[in-house]
Amino acid sequence: MKKNIIYIGVAVVLGLLAGYLIFGTSSEGNTKDEHDHSEEIASNQMWTCSMHPQIMQPEPGDCPICGMDLIPAEAGADGLMADQFKMTDNAMALANIQTSIVGQGEIGNNILKLSGKIKANEESNAVQVTYFGGRIEQLYVNSTGERVGAGQRLATIYSPDLVAAQQELLTASSLKESQPELYKAVRNKLKLWKLSEKQINAIESAGKVQEYFPVFATVSGTVTMKMVEEGDYVKQGQPLYKIANLNTVWAEFDAYENQIASLKVGQTIKVTTNAYRNEVFDAKVSFIDPLLNSATRTIVVRAVLNNKNDLFKPGMFVEGKIEGTQENTTNKITVPATAVMWTGERSVVYVKTNPNEAVFEMREVLLGNANGDTYTILEGLENGDEVVTNGTFTVDAAAQLQGKKSMMNTAGGKTMTGHEGHLGMQGNNTGDNVVNTDHSEMKERIAVSKKFQNQLKQVFDDYILVKDALVNDDAKSAQQAGKQIIQSLKNVDMKLLSDEKAHNHWMTIQKELNASANAISGSTDISKQRGHFKHLSAHMISSVQLFGVNTNVYIQFCPMADNNKGAYWISLEEEIRNPYYGEAMLTCGEVRDTLE
Repeated sequence: MKKNIIYIGVAVVLGLLAGYLIFGTSSEGNTKDEHDHSEEIASNQMWTCSMHPQIMQPEPGDCPICGMDLIPAEAGADGLMADQFKMTDNAMALANIQTSIVGQGEIGNNILKLSGKIKANEESNAVQVTYFGGRIEQLYVNSTGERVGAGQRLATIYSPDLVAAQQELLTASSLKESQPELYKAVRNKLKLWKLSEKQINAIESAGKVQEYFPVFATVSGTVTMKMVEEGDYVKQGQPLYKIANLNTVWAEFDAYENQIASLKVGQTIKVTTNAYRNEVFDAKVSFIDPLLNSATRTIVVRAVLNNKNDLFKPGMFVEGKIEGTQENTTNKITVPATAVMWTGERSVVYVKTNPNEAVFEMREVLLGNANGDTYTILEGLENGDEVVTNGTFTVDAAAQLQGKKSMMNTAGGKTMTGHEGHLGMQGNNTGDNVVNTDHSEMKERIAVSKKFQNQLKQVFDDYILVKDALVNDDAKSAQQAGKQIIQSLKNVDMKLLSDEKAHNHWMTIQKELNASANAISGSTDISKQRGHFKHLSAHMISSVQLFGVNTNVYIQFCPMADNNKGAYWISLEEEIRNPYYGEAMLTCGEVRDTLE
């Protein structure tokens, strides 16, 4: 009886356990199925390559670059808008990125700011001519910029006409008692050719013809143009030099339409310049152009400056302030010139959208008047916006790396695929999986002189030395090349940049290049050098895109550099030689663009 009870009890327990295992598991499984969102997640899942994180595809497969299996990409749960991107605190500190909150300009202070340049005073300009024809035997003033004084010998000329006139003088001199009128007429003829009484008397006393005659300056000033060469044949009255008297110069300012009503001839204008930051020069408005420049929508406002101490040089940038005006400054915002990046057609700034995090986005802006170190923003910013004022090109490089809108990439978007071709920094996929890069905006360079390009080319050549040293794992040579960059930057003459926007862009780029080169030259740790080389490359790419260096270059990219964040560099060869890893991964990387 007891045994039966035990058997029955065991059977019940086993039955209950089996039922739970069968039905409980099934029920639980059904519950999970009812709440499983895996399909929904999978529908939005993107796949990337661990070696090439720029690759993004909507389904799993092989990397089109290296053939590795694609892995699930992290979901974009950073809460950022499509055109926003984030930078790390380390990158912010390394590039010394600084921001400023912008607001309205000097509202209510009745000060009108104007920007302009120094020009030679055309009223005191003169053209030195020759008063007799002949062949130039020798020039004594051979270059522009030389100072000459009235009476200074400028050239020596052989003149057949003067030879004949001297012979007439000697003949008339022997007949001056019997034919005084003839003698007087011959002397007057020589005087019309600007020969002095002393010269005429010397010819007469010597009793022989003088073959070569000097040309003397009739005015004092600085030679601004040399118009002849030795051996040239010149006619009577032909110009030899243009000479400017720089004792007074013009300060010419640009004023916009909405500022015209505030301007009057005779107003006091206070002039300042970067060359003499602590000095203010008072002048009077002497001329307001009656014609409006239809291209720039500005008029010329002129003031005359005393320049007896030779402080002002033609071409120098100046700023003028006129007090007591009633300029309408409502809704006008000013930003430092270092905040603005200019591509030729567009002006852009980078705005920090989150005050507590390093989140940025690019904004196109409409520039107004340039006031020395600041720009007036007519459209694109609002009061209280926080803009990048230092390290702007580094932020732009970060935007390009993350596939966001940038100075040279108006559309944004990362390169999706590439297959044995040149991967563009901007563009769309074509049917054959090769990216076609749209260079139309990249070619919008700032026009600069060949001389400036040649000076920039020397900086670029030194940059290539740094790159090659890092490729060869040679920290000492990289250090030396960094020092060469610093010296070459000192030899770049900013005075060759006549365009103010070009001037401001180069000042920003030069500062960044110099900082990176200093860091490289100050270290023998090749890993640190490579960290600074990333920033050096970003600014070197910007300078080549904006100004050109008269040679074709390749923009190359390593996706694994900088802890898999990726980094660019420039090369003269299409073949990949990776400066971020050297011999360890010499051929890792790809060509992203070709700049012609």
